[in-house]
Amino acid sequence: MFTQGPSITFRVILAVVFSLVLMIIDHRQHHLESVRSALSTVIYPLQYVANLPLSIGHWASETFATRTRLQDENRNLKKENLLLQGRQQKLAALEAENMRLRDLLDSSFKIGDRVLIAELIAVDMDPYRQLVLLNKGSSSGIFKGQPVLHANAVMGQVVHVNRFTSSVLMITDASHALPIQVNRNGLRTVAIGSGRINELELPNLPNNADIEVGDLLVTSGLGGRFPSGYPVAVVTSIIREPGEPFARIKAQPSAHLERAREALLVWTLTPPEQTDTTPQLEPEKEVESTTEPVPRDNP
Repeated sequence: MFTQGPSITFRVILAVVFSLVLMIIDHRQHHLESVRSALSTVIYPLQYVANLPLSIGHWASETFATRTRLQDENRNLKKENLLLQGRQQKLAALEAENMRLRDLLDSSFKIGDRVLIAELIAVDMDPYRQLVLLNKGSSSGIFKGQPVLHANAVMGQVVHVNRFTSSVLMITDASHALPIQVNRNGLRTVAIGSGRINELELPNLPNNADIEVGDLLVTSGLGGRFPSGYPVAVVTSIIREPGEPFARIKAQPSAHLERAREALLVWTLTPPEQTDTTPQLEPEKEVESTTEPVPRDNP
C-alpha cells in the first residue's frame, strides 16, 4: 500500500517546479523576505558554532602569545598612538577653521558620523557575487541600504537584514554602482563593480575627461546613501582609443576587501527611512552623462 503513488520522476519534476515558483515569487514580489529572516534567525546558532573553531584559534593565539611579541606590539602601538595624537591635533585645528569658513558662507557643517564595529562571519562562495555576512543585525539597529566602511575606505552596503546578521554587498559586485568624484578636481562619475574583488570600472567618461592614473576617488554624497568624502579607490588604468566616445577606466578599491575581518557600519546624518517597506533588490544605480550623473531609483 505504501509503495503506491507518483513515480520518482514525477516527484522530482514537481519539486523542481515548486522551487522555481518559490524563487520567482521571492525575486519579483519579495513575499519570502520574512521567511528568510526567520530561517536566518533559526540557523544563527549553527553559524556561530561553525565559526567557533576560528574564534577559539584567535583566542588561543592571543592568550599564548610570547612576552617578547607583546612587548614589541605595545612599543609599536605607543609610537603609532603618538603619531595619531599629533595628527588629531592638526585635524582638530583644521576642523575648527572649516567650521568658521562654513559659518562665513552660511553653510551647514556635519559632525562625525555614528559607527558600529561588526565582524565578518561568512563569505558568499558564489564567484559571481561579492557578498559577506556580518554578525550584526536589526537587533543592533542595522537597516537595509546602510553604508559599510573598512578601516581604509568604503566597503559596500547592507542589502539584507536579519535579527542577528546582515548581508553586505561589496562595491566590486557587478550589480553595485556608487556615485563618486575625483578628489583632485571634483569630477563626478559612477564607479561600477566589475565582479572582481580588486577592480572597479568608471564608464561613460569622455576621452577628454580630466582624470589621471593615481587619482583618488572619493564618495560624492549624491544619492543619499553614502556620506561624502570617504575614499573609494585609486585609478590604475586609462585607455583612450581614437574614434571611441568614452575612455576605458579602471580603479583599484582602497579597502582590502579580500582580507577584511571587521567592518564599520555607518549611520549618516540623513539615513533612508527605515520604516519604508518598498522592496529593493539591488543597491541604487546611476546613469552617467558627460556632465553630471543622474541618480536612478532602485528597482
